Amino acid sequence: MLVSKNKVTNSLLNSEKKSLVRFLALYMAIGIGLFTLLGLYYYQSQEKLMLADKRAALSKYAYIQTKRLKVLHHFFDERTEYPRDSRFKSAIYDLEYMKIFSQLTDETVTFVEGVYLREHTVHFVKRLDQFYLGTKYLIVEVPDNGKWRTEIWKNVWGYGLIGLLLFMVLGLFLSKLFLRPMRDSIMLLDRFIKDTTHELNTPLSAILANIEMMDKEVMVEKNVTKLNRINIAAKTVSNLYNDLTYLTLETEKENEDEEIALKELIENRAEYFSILAQSKKLSCALDLKESSLYADKRKITRVIDNLISNAIKYNKRNGTIGISLKENMLTIWDTGIGISEDKIPFMFDRYLRFNDSEGGFGVGLSIVKMILEEYSIDIEVSSIEGEGTKMVLTW
Repeated sequence: MLVSKNKVTNSLLNSEKKSLVRFLALYMAIGIGLFTLLGLYYYQSQEKLMLADKRAALSKYAYIQTKRLKVLHHFFDERTEYPRDSRFKSAIYDLEYMKIFSQLTDETVTFVEGVYLREHTVHFVKRLDQFYLGTKYLIVEVPDNGKWRTEIWKNVWGYGLIGLLLFMVLGLFLSKLFLRPMRDSIMLLDRFIKDTTHELNTPLSAILANIEMMDKEVMVEKNVTKLNRINIAAKTVSNLYNDLTYLTLETEKENEDEEIALKELIENRAEYFSILAQSKKLSCALDLKESSLYADKRKITRVIDNLISNAIKYNKRNGTIGISLKENMLTIWDTGIGISEDKIPFMFDRYLRFNDSEGGFGVGLSIVKMILEEYSIDIEVSSIEGEGTKMVLTW
């Protein structure tokens, strides 16, 4: 029982895992976007803070240089050397942005008052009220060693990764919390199916055995019709029972692989379902060539039974079922209600049904997909609403 519960928890919660992955992907995309925006905001704020710190010193340097330009302007006949300072470099431009003199390392200048950052330098631009030596703009430059930038990136990556990790842990906790109701519902449904399957075994076996033992030749036509209806209902329930038994009891069994004569098996299963087909007045077109498959006969029988059963269940009255067997290829088609193309990728999901008028738990095609994947058998589905469905198995 413990193995079975682990099986249920691990394999039957595929839909929960898909929902969890989608939620976490969206959650992490939002989280990364949020942390990126916060990192950019932090970077920009630290840059502004650094420039604000530089501004005070650069304003002082600009004031000192302005005084020196004033002195040079008044004593230009006696002094012609541009004033220099070891703490900074400077440049002067006229009203039309023409360079008069420059010591700048980076000659790219933005003529807007204030402080701004270049690649490796910081510039401070001051507009002079007095045109000393024809100067309108004074630019003061100091080097930027980039240490503040290194420190910022350390903080961004360090705190950012820690924050992102905590964000992921929170997301995982929230996703588990949000998905718990779905998990509880799936576990409850599986428990119900398992209990139902157990209770069906004895009465269903008795019904089928007694139907086989009845002599139809001594019955009146009216009773034969009633018996056929009972047989149809019993075989429908039997097919569902076999699916549920496979899911809850037989998936843990060891495979008994053998060389299967598919033609003989398909003929046998088509005969088994013939009474169901007759109840809807369906014609069956068989085109069977010899072909074999090395697999567990019990599992391949479940695949064939489910595909034939679906072809009957979702077919139109007076419709047709086609079964074609070639070497390494099995095709089963019908002239039924079909399914829209956008729903085809989801038709193998467990408990998912697209037609509420038909019974069942929605497990048959899930079992088919599970077995086909186990034996690396490809299945291609094509369907048109109102016209029918075709399934092609290749191996």
